[in-house]
Amino acid sequence: MTQWVYRIVPTRPEMVAAATDEETAIVAEHFGYLVALKEAGILILAGRTQVEEGTWGITIFEAPDETSARAVMETDPAVAAGVMSATLYPYAVAVARDGLAD
Repeated sequence: MTQWVYRIVPTRPEMVAAATDEETAIVAEHFGYLVALKEAGILILAGRTQVEEGTWGITIFEAPDETSARAVMETDPAVAAGVMSATLYPYAVAVARDGLAD
């Protein structure tokens, strides 16, 4: 299985410090989506920088091909709703703590 990463960035930079109710709900759906990917054995890891200004996140996961990887990214509720913009890249974990990327 090939590894992929997508980098997400809020489309409205102020969202991190002052999210609307709609953005808060969509980000909650985004988190639930990531948990579902983990439970399905697709997600390797996901997270974001811990700064309010210029923040971005990554989702590292496995998919058999670019079409499938793009579908995972585009199905992310935050991306689908336009709250986050995303860019997909082929990826390979080179070194990880034991059990992290098995």
